[in-house]
Amino acid sequence: MEKFEKQEEGRGRSAQKRAAKAVEELAQRLVDLSDSAASSLPLSPEMAKELHLARNTRGHGSRKRQIKHLAGALRHNEEERAQIESALDGVDQVQRQEVTAFHQLEELRDRLCSPTDFDSALQEARDLYPQLDANKLAGLARSVHASSDKKAYREIFRRLRKAAEENSEEA
Repeated sequence: MEKFEKQEEGRGRSAQKRAAKAVEELAQRLVDLSDSAASSLPLSPEMAKELHLARNTRGHGSRKRQIKHLAGALRHNEEERAQIESALDGVDQVQRQEVTAFHQLEELRDRLCSPTDFDSALQEARDLYPQLDANKLAGLARSVHASSDKKAYREIFRRLRKAAEENSEEA
Protein backbone atom coordinates (compact mmCIF):
# COMPACT_ATOMS: atom_id res chain seq x y z
CA MET A 1 0.00 0.00 0.00
CA GLU A 2 2.78 2.42 0.94
CA LYS A 3 4.62 1.67 -2.32
CA PHE A 4 1.53 2.58 -4.32
CA GLU A 5 1.24 5.95 -2.56
CA LYS A 6 4.87 6.83 -3.32
CA GLN A 7 4.40 6.18 -7.03
CA GLU A 8 1.21 8.21 -7.10
CA GLU A 9 2.99 11.20 -5.52
CA GLY A 10 5.77 11.06 -8.09
CA ARG A 11 8.55 9.85 -5.80
CA GLY A 12 8.78 6.36 -7.25
CA ARG A 13 11.52 4.95 -9.40
CA SER A 14 9.64 5.70 -12.64
CA ALA A 15 9.21 9.35 -11.66
CA GLN A 16 12.91 9.58 -10.89
CA LYS A 17 13.75 8.04 -14.25
CA ARG A 18 11.45 10.50 -16.05
CA ALA A 19 13.10 13.42 -14.23
CA ALA A 20 16.58 12.12 -15.09
CA LYS A 21 15.57 11.65 -18.72
CA ALA A 22 14.22 15.22 -18.86
CA VAL A 23 17.55 16.56 -17.59
CA GLU A 24 19.43 14.46 -20.17
CA GLU A 25 17.19 15.87 -22.91
CA LEU A 26 17.98 19.38 -21.64
CA ALA A 27 21.70 18.57 -21.81
CA GLN A 28 21.26 17.29 -25.38
CA ARG A 29 19.41 20.49 -26.34
CA LEU A 30 22.28 22.54 -24.90
CA VAL A 31 24.83 20.57 -26.90
CA ASP A 32 22.78 20.96 -30.10
CA LEU A 33 22.45 24.75 -29.79
CA SER A 34 24.24 27.07 -32.17
CA ASP A 35 27.34 28.81 -30.84
CA SER A 36 25.62 32.19 -30.64
CA ALA A 37 22.61 30.79 -28.77
CA ALA A 38 24.84 28.84 -26.37
CA SER A 39 26.97 31.90 -25.61
CA SER A 40 23.87 33.89 -24.62
CA LEU A 41 22.82 31.40 -21.92
CA PRO A 42 23.26 32.24 -18.21
CA LEU A 43 25.95 29.64 -17.43
CA SER A 44 28.32 29.50 -14.48
CA PRO A 45 32.00 29.05 -15.45
CA GLU A 46 31.88 25.38 -14.40
CA MET A 47 28.74 24.70 -16.43
CA ALA A 48 30.16 26.59 -19.42
CA LYS A 49 33.26 24.39 -19.22
CA GLU A 50 31.14 21.22 -19.09
CA LEU A 51 29.05 22.39 -22.05
CA HIS A 52 32.16 23.27 -24.05
CA LEU A 53 33.64 19.86 -23.32
CA ALA A 54 30.44 18.05 -24.34
CA ARG A 55 30.10 20.11 -27.54
CA ASN A 56 33.68 19.44 -28.60
CA THR A 57 33.82 15.74 -27.77
CA ARG A 58 34.04 13.61 -30.90
CA GLY A 59 33.07 9.97 -31.14
CA HIS A 60 29.55 8.73 -30.57
CA GLY A 61 30.12 6.88 -27.29
CA SER A 62 32.38 9.55 -25.84
CA ARG A 63 29.97 12.31 -26.72
CA LYS A 64 27.03 10.41 -25.23
CA ARG A 65 28.97 9.85 -22.03
CA GLN A 66 29.95 13.52 -21.88
CA ILE A 67 26.31 14.58 -22.34
CA LYS A 68 25.36 12.32 -19.41
CA HIS A 69 28.10 14.00 -17.38
CA LEU A 70 26.68 17.43 -18.31
CA ALA A 71 23.24 16.20 -17.27
CA GLY A 72 24.67 15.16 -13.91
CA ALA A 73 26.14 18.62 -13.42
CA LEU A 74 22.75 20.13 -14.29
CA ARG A 75 21.02 17.87 -11.77
CA HIS A 76 23.33 19.05 -9.00
CA ASN A 77 22.55 22.72 -9.58
CA GLU A 78 18.79 22.99 -9.76
CA GLU A 79 18.67 26.81 -9.66
CA GLU A 80 21.01 27.19 -12.63
CA ARG A 81 19.11 24.47 -14.50
CA ALA A 82 15.86 26.42 -14.04
CA GLN A 83 17.53 29.59 -15.38
CA ILE A 84 18.88 27.69 -18.38
CA GLU A 85 15.48 26.14 -19.10
CA SER A 86 13.75 29.52 -19.03
CA ALA A 87 16.43 31.00 -21.31
CA LEU A 88 16.02 28.08 -23.72
CA ASP A 89 12.25 28.59 -23.71
CA GLY A 90 12.87 32.20 -24.77
CA VAL A 91 15.19 31.04 -27.57
CA ASP A 92 12.59 28.50 -28.70
CA GLN A 93 9.87 31.15 -28.73
CA VAL A 94 11.99 33.48 -30.87
CA GLN A 95 12.72 30.63 -33.29
CA ARG A 96 9.01 29.77 -33.53
CA GLN A 97 8.20 33.40 -34.29
CA GLU A 98 10.86 33.50 -37.00
CA VAL A 99 9.54 30.29 -38.57
CA THR A 100 5.98 31.64 -38.50
CA ALA A 101 7.06 34.90 -40.13
CA PHE A 102 8.97 32.95 -42.78
CA HIS A 103 5.91 30.83 -43.58
CA GLN A 104 3.73 33.93 -43.81
CA LEU A 105 6.13 35.45 -46.34
CA GLU A 106 6.12 32.21 -48.34
CA GLU A 107 2.33 32.18 -48.33
CA LEU A 108 2.17 35.82 -49.49
CA ARG A 109 4.67 35.07 -52.26
CA ASP A 110 2.62 32.06 -53.37
CA ARG A 111 -0.53 34.18 -53.52
CA LEU A 112 1.32 36.85 -55.52
CA CYS A 113 2.38 34.14 -57.96
CA SER A 114 -1.17 32.84 -58.30
CA PRO A 115 -3.08 34.71 -61.04
CA THR A 116 -6.38 34.33 -59.16
CA ASP A 117 -5.10 35.71 -55.82
CA PHE A 118 -2.64 38.25 -57.26
CA ASP A 119 -4.68 41.46 -56.82
CA SER A 120 -5.58 40.90 -53.18
CA ALA A 121 -2.06 39.71 -52.37
CA LEU A 122 -0.47 42.75 -54.01
CA GLN A 123 -2.73 45.05 -52.00
CA GLU A 124 -1.81 43.18 -48.82
CA ALA A 125 1.90 43.50 -49.66
CA ARG A 126 1.42 47.26 -50.20
CA ASP A 127 -0.36 47.58 -46.87
CA LEU A 128 2.20 45.54 -44.95
CA TYR A 129 5.31 46.96 -46.60
CA PRO A 130 4.74 50.50 -47.91
CA GLN A 131 8.46 50.87 -48.80
CA LEU A 132 8.17 47.94 -51.22
CA ASP A 133 8.31 48.74 -54.95
CA ALA A 134 4.87 47.39 -55.86
CA ASN A 135 5.34 47.94 -59.61
CA LYS A 136 8.52 45.87 -59.67
CA LEU A 137 6.84 43.20 -57.55
CA ALA A 138 3.87 43.13 -59.94
CA GLY A 139 6.23 42.77 -62.91
CA LEU A 140 8.00 39.85 -61.27
CA ALA A 141 4.67 38.21 -60.45
CA ARG A 142 3.47 38.62 -64.04
CA SER A 143 6.67 36.95 -65.22
CA VAL A 144 5.84 34.00 -62.98
CA HIS A 145 2.24 33.97 -64.25
CA ALA A 146 3.32 33.99 -67.88
CA SER A 147 6.25 31.61 -67.90
CA SER A 148 6.69 30.07 -64.44
CA ASP A 149 9.91 32.06 -64.06
CA LYS A 150 11.71 30.47 -61.10
CA LYS A 151 14.21 33.32 -60.85
CA ALA A 152 11.38 35.84 -60.50
CA TYR A 153 9.67 33.55 -57.98
CA ARG A 154 12.77 33.61 -55.77
CA GLU A 155 13.27 37.35 -56.29
CA ILE A 156 9.73 38.05 -55.04
CA PHE A 157 10.55 36.24 -51.81
CA ARG A 158 13.87 38.10 -51.43
CA ARG A 159 12.12 41.44 -51.80
CA LEU A 160 9.37 40.48 -49.33
CA ARG A 161 11.92 39.25 -46.78
CA LYS A 162 14.01 42.41 -47.15
CA ALA A 163 10.92 44.57 -46.64
CA ALA A 164 9.91 42.55 -43.59
CA GLU A 165 13.40 42.94 -42.10
CA GLU A 166 13.29 46.68 -42.70
CA ASN A 167 9.91 46.85 -40.96
CA SER A 168 11.20 44.90 -37.95
CA GLU A 169 14.25 47.20 -37.66
CA GLU A 170 11.99 50.27 -37.64
CA ALA A 171 9.75 48.83 -34.93
